[in-house]
Amino acid sequence: MNLDERIEALAALGNYLTCNSEELARTKEKAYSVNNWFIPSFINLALQNIATLFLNKPALQQLATAYSLPFINLSPKKIGIVMAGNVPLVGFHDLLCTFLTGHVAYCKLSSKDEVLMKHVAEKLMSFSPSAEPPIILAERLKGCDAYIATGSNNSSRYFDYYFGKYPHIIRRNRTSVALLTGKETNNELEKLADDVHQYFGLGCRNVTKLYVPEEYNFIPLLEAFKKYSFFENHNKYKNNYDHNLALHILNNKFYMTNGSSVLLVEDEQLFSSISQLHYQFYTTVAEVENSLRNNDSVQCIVGKNYTPFGEAQCPQLNTFADGVDTMKFLANL
Repeated sequence: MNLDERIEALAALGNYLTCNSEELARTKEKAYSVNNWFIPSFINLALQNIATLFLNKPALQQLATAYSLPFINLSPKKIGIVMAGNVPLVGFHDLLCTFLTGHVAYCKLSSKDEVLMKHVAEKLMSFSPSAEPPIILAERLKGCDAYIATGSNNSSRYFDYYFGKYPHIIRRNRTSVALLTGKETNNELEKLADDVHQYFGLGCRNVTKLYVPEEYNFIPLLEAFKKYSFFENHNKYKNNYDHNLALHILNNKFYMTNGSSVLLVEDEQLFSSISQLHYQFYTTVAEVENSLRNNDSVQCIVGKNYTPFGEAQCPQLNTFADGVDTMKFLANL
């Protein structure tokens, strides 16, 4: 396929993801039945963000121009993609970049997100005029020219071992934080609730730690977080909440809660467990910025002068995970 055909196929996929067809509805239902963390509202959120932020034609054309993509890729490579499954369609951006640059994507899907990713990949191929499939769903990724693998710090060691001798991008555990001043409006705190709670906090762009000034008033924050009080009706999330709550009570550890969706615990660790949010007091903003500068565990910072409140889970098409330019990597192979 030439570049125009690839962009048209991606734009057609964007239109499909917002069409509410019976086929798509059945796929979403099946995805939820296989993985109960993928509740319908979060699946719809992921589909909407992909359709509007990634798959609109002007944005795709602008991205292609920015990387001077040739009209036809005369030497397409086989790109092995190991996808994560913590968030619905979390591996789609790697597939999009591979498809747009004219390479062939060999995708190993996560069992947690196999239903949605398989359906979207097959739909994209159906919109492609090429006789040769640009996407291949594979169990084993042998014989590829380059690799993109996303996983945990533990799995990354295996990725390094198997893929290290090839051109590669290997991603590890990351999380996001929020820097608060104490002057946030109720609207901003409600948007912060989205950054913390969307996808149950399972994404690397979810805020898992707050930096707050001394004498910070947590009550407006906890009230704003009641936006997600329906989490108490989600069995898997409630089990995590009850487990963590019991540990704090047994260990006589101070905590705060809004009674349903979150436990606030003072802790220096960036990563927090499901249903829990860490916080740390600071004296000056500069000290927080210095502690976070060049920290490989931080995906994004939410706050004034940083990623706006409510947009942590809305990365743009040219926002690359871990700050590694996937398009540049693929275009230069």
